[in-house]
Amino acid sequence: MSHLKALKLTSAAPVRASADPVVRAREKMIAALAEQRQMAEAKIAGRHFAPTHMVRRKNAEGQRVEVETLKRVRPAWFADGSGKVFFGLRYAGKAIEFAKDKNAVEVGELDALPSVIDTLVEAIRAGELDAQLTAAAVARGQMLRKAG
Repeated sequence: MSHLKALKLTSAAPVRASADPVVRAREKMIAALAEQRQMAEAKIAGRHFAPTHMVRRKNAEGQRVEVETLKRVRPAWFADGSGKVFFGLRYAGKAIEFAKDKNAVEVGELDALPSVIDTLVEAIRAGELDAQLTAAAVARGQMLRKAG
C-alpha cells in the first residue's frame, strides 16, 4: 500500500475523438490526400508505392488473427490524351466539385502534383470544401439507407 500513496490518484475518463462529422470528414480527406501525395512522390521518383494495413482473417485453425496485407489505393490523378495531368477528389463515393461543374484541378506535369495536393490540404483545413464533403456524406448515407 505504501507504493500507491506515492502516486497521485484521481478519477478520470478518456475523452472521445471528435464527434463532429465535419471535422471527421476533414481528417479523413486529409489522410487520403497524404496517401495520394506519397504515391505521387513515389511515382515521380520511379519507386513502387505499396502501403499496408492490418485486417482480421481466419487462419487454418479457424481463429481470427490480424494479418498485414497490401492496401489497394488508386491514384486520384489522370492524364488526358495530350499528357496533361489532372487531379480529382472523391469522398464517400462521389466526385467532389471544387466549383460549379469543375471536378478536377489541372496540374500540368506530374512533378507539380505534390504541391497541388499540399494546396488542397490547406484548403480543406481552412474549411473551403466543407459544404462539398458534407453533401457527399449525406448523399452516401441516403444511398446506404435505401439499399439496406
